[in-house]
Amino acid sequence: MCPTTVQSNRHIRSEQLDVLNLVNMRDATFYLNQVRALEDVGVNCETLSVPGSTIGTDAADNRSPVDYLRFFPQVFDEASTEYDVVHANYGLTAPHALAQSSCPVVLTLWGSDLFGEFGWLSKLCARRADAVIVMSEEMDRELPCESTVIPHGVDFEQFAPVPQERAQKQLGWDSDAHHVLFPSPIAREEKDFPRSERVVDAARSRLDADIELQTPNGEIPHDEMPVWMNAADVLLLTSKREGFPNTVKEALACNLPVVSTDVGGLSTVLNDIEPSAVGRTDDELVDAVVSTLRDDERANGREQIADLSLERMAEQIRDVYERVLDEA
Repeated sequence: MCPTTVQSNRHIRSEQLDVLNLVNMRDATFYLNQVRALEDVGVNCETLSVPGSTIGTDAADNRSPVDYLRFFPQVFDEASTEYDVVHANYGLTAPHALAQSSCPVVLTLWGSDLFGEFGWLSKLCARRADAVIVMSEEMDRELPCESTVIPHGVDFEQFAPVPQERAQKQLGWDSDAHHVLFPSPIAREEKDFPRSERVVDAARSRLDADIELQTPNGEIPHDEMPVWMNAADVLLLTSKREGFPNTVKEALACNLPVVSTDVGGLSTVLNDIEPSAVGRTDDELVDAVVSTLRDDERANGREQIADLSLERMAEQIRDVYERVLDEA
């Protein structure tokens, strides 16, 4: 079955829906936010996570094939109880959702599951799901069938602008230096940290100024990241592939300028945000970083992404659930 792209009508039924979520990162902040937001619009969420432990920074990819095999009977047993929908969050959980026949299946793809090593599996499963949700128009174009674009929502209360001087003082950063924030774990190959280092080195020579490359490296609690984003002068993303990066949305909610490679549809997103830019070559990235640091201004990002709230995301996901149930 090939799902159909629809526009959310913001209609929320009064009845509660019961949804079984399959995930491989049950403690991921963006997933926990999704669950809380869905429960606020009348969706009761149960979560099953792929068994086994994870090593390193990429919990999405580093479980073994045996772990995923062990997940099948758990899904069969749980799905046999009464649920309205089984929601596979991440491509590698899609086969488990599709193997059960008790409930319709909604599949959400995050980005690396479509553009990475197992993209072929995600595309195969997308054809069979009753509905597919993706993070960006770029992901939608990659699929062999239609999908609904619903980016992860942003917690606008948590990620909000505060005075840069206050944030830098809280972190103990040098207020006389420029600060470039690389938000991703540096060991993730697809994040291309070496390219960020090259870009910042070149910007130092152009500006003849002290530029510090700040790397939280996945070790900073998520609830502390707003301080880092408010303390920084620019967020630099050099990823080779992305869906619609959560860190970019969160940075924009803090009015932090963003310089990024052309991934996740960011060329469109950043088009109306000043100062911010997309670069396709190292030279373009360096030019954008240098220009942003020279301007020394905050971006207008928050007003431009106002429709990416957690509440709006939950309403759109529930609309997908309702459509699938209406078509069942």
